[in-house]
Amino acid sequence: MANQNDELIETIDENGNKVTFELIDIVTVDDIEYALLLPKDVEDEEGEILVMRLKKEGDEFTFEAIEDDDEFNKVAEYIEELEDEIEE
Repeated sequence: MANQNDELIETIDENGNKVTFELIDIVTVDDIEYALLLPKDVEDEEGEILVMRLKKEGDEFTFEAIEDDDEFNKVAEYIEELEDEIEE
């Protein structure tokens, strides 16, 4: 994965709580952009990266959960392939 300038993103979750993520990378699969996010506010931080669909609305970007298992699996496979290429 091409490592872009890591940046912190603050957003509000569905419960109205402020959450901070580190943007690890953005990948494109089937013309849809996905953000790889590392939660920074988690107390028992396990270092799990979240993959969220990135949607642009005007000048604002929003993150959407991937509800479809097939879509998630396709993105996860793509990310694994990128990681394998980097390791070689």
